[in-house]
Amino acid sequence: MASGLAEKSSPLTAESPSYDGSGPLSADAGKHQWSRETWIALFAILGILAHLAARYALNAAIRQAAWPLLAVLVIGGGPLLFDLLRRLTRGEFGSDLLAGISIAVSVVLGQYLAGSIIVLMLAGGTALEQYAMRRASSVLAALSSRLPRIAHKQRDSELVDIGLDEVRVGDRLVVFPHEICPVDGVITEGRGTMDESYLTGEPFHIAKVPGSEVLSGAVNGETSVTLSVVRLPVDSRYAKIMQVMHEAETHRPRIRRVADRLGAWYTLLGLSVAALAWLLGHDPTRFLAVLVIATPCPLLLAIPVAIIGAISVAASRGIIIRDPSMLERISSCTTVIFDKTGTLTYGKPALTEIVCAADFAKRDVLRMAASLEQYSKHPLARSILEAAREENIELAPVSSIGEKPGHGLIGSIGTALVQITGRSAVPDPQQAGLPSAVPGMECVLLVNGAFAAVFRFHDEPRTDSSAFIDHLGPRHRVNKVMLLSGDREAEVRYLAARVGIDEVHFGKSPEDKIAIVRAEAAKSPTLFLGDGINDAPAMQAATVGVAFGQHSDITSEAADAVVLEASLGRVDELIHIGRRMRAIGLQSAIGGMALSVVGMGLAAAGLLPPIAGAIAQEIIDAAAVLNALRMVLPASDIRDAGL
Repeated sequence: MASGLAEKSSPLTAESPSYDGSGPLSADAGKHQWSRETWIALFAILGILAHLAARYALNAAIRQAAWPLLAVLVIGGGPLLFDLLRRLTRGEFGSDLLAGISIAVSVVLGQYLAGSIIVLMLAGGTALEQYAMRRASSVLAALSSRLPRIAHKQRDSELVDIGLDEVRVGDRLVVFPHEICPVDGVITEGRGTMDESYLTGEPFHIAKVPGSEVLSGAVNGETSVTLSVVRLPVDSRYAKIMQVMHEAETHRPRIRRVADRLGAWYTLLGLSVAALAWLLGHDPTRFLAVLVIATPCPLLLAIPVAIIGAISVAASRGIIIRDPSMLERISSCTTVIFDKTGTLTYGKPALTEIVCAADFAKRDVLRMAASLEQYSKHPLARSILEAAREENIELAPVSSIGEKPGHGLIGSIGTALVQITGRSAVPDPQQAGLPSAVPGMECVLLVNGAFAAVFRFHDEPRTDSSAFIDHLGPRHRVNKVMLLSGDREAEVRYLAARVGIDEVHFGKSPEDKIAIVRAEAAKSPTLFLGDGINDAPAMQAATVGVAFGQHSDITSEAADAVVLEASLGRVDELIHIGRRMRAIGLQSAIGGMALSVVGMGLAAAGLLPPIAGAIAQEIIDAAAVLNALRMVLPASDIRDAGL
């Protein structure tokens, strides 16, 4: 397209909504009105349709009427030509400049339909670019709309709703069930669970008891809790993520599109040949003839047609392309950075091993643990219960149950006092026979105070993770693969070893992630793949950001593409689709321009008059578009499809 689909540039303008942490964005943040270019494109479509309809009118005068096209050229083409002239004065050359000159030439030659089509291409291309570049506002608005606008302050014996700007450090706030925590604080009353996956990337519900820290943006569970505010909203973790996102938007790298790079030299070539033909032939008609056949329609049409075809192919495979220009960039990425949880793993911790003490059997300890865990909301309780169901174990009755902070879950099963706790609760691990710690998550089962078993858990890697990573180098020329996670070192290194990644970064906050991704993107084109809200800033900093799954609207807003199906094979297909689109688009554009160059030579020599040149250009355009349409041809496997 003329002005191109979105560059990886900064979409935030002076009028774009920003966030300073003082409160939510307005409800209108991220909304927009149709741009001037959008209206021009729609007007051009209506004018062209009106002209085509007039051709079939019974009245000869109506059939010859050119007023719809003239209206398009004057009302739509005039502002576009004015913009192009301003860019010319700044020394900016591109394919759209030659298209603008061609509009003027088409008017001189009476080729109003051709000129109107070029107006449509110019306006439509700019409108699509502006649409793609407005994503930043929608991302920030989505983040802001997620945070509550009020807090429930406990004042004496009553609750009072106050605005976030009225919250002060030390205030006691109540968070109702399923509400989003508005500030960072410490639990003072109540117990329950909170989902902090937006920050940590972990899909688990974290148990909260008095003394536990909570983070703004965490989703409360099924019970109300009271917390003491430790940081103002402006200083909260959620505000920091908003600020990081804003910073990521304002420092996005600029990447010139293929069409712009090709158009720069093609424009100079076309103008030079036309001027030379006029100078040597002393005939202004040759100047017009050269420009008519030099109109860069193969460049304006072929690449957009290939992109539209690629978007269609991707959608049929459950891949949503949010920024069409990413299709030009993804196949050139030589660095791939993965988030861990939910991307390379399933995002569900599974019980992988039970290490029993000498006097206990695996089935017995699993029965006792599951019997207690049915009353727990601990992140690992579900995994123990699922393991018991798979073994067809009938749960035992529990006569009493309790959960004291620092002691874990305690209950009575028959005459035995059973406790599920952590390693630190065992007084003398070595004497008790507790096995050495290994990477991953674990809990310890004590029966009547004696060590009975250790339950070990892992968030298992996807079955296709290792094969996909091995595939990146040979098939996609990727020379660097990284694992970037907020998890603990042992768990991250365990997964990296399982899937074959050598470079790992663990315990990283969103701020750390964006710094790492930005540094890598500065060295080489970088693809970032993640699935959590905490990944959104890193996606913006990468050359291409891909959201994996449908876990977060915010992640989807920040991503260039969204892979709906939780399969790394779909990501592989996306890379292949981008490579095929780029190859077919370039074949069509360069092939069409090569034929146009031949035509320019004939027109410069006086062998191709303007009318014949216009017809020849239409044939070249049709050939370029037909070749670009190969992108939508069915293929049994896009990864094996030829270019």
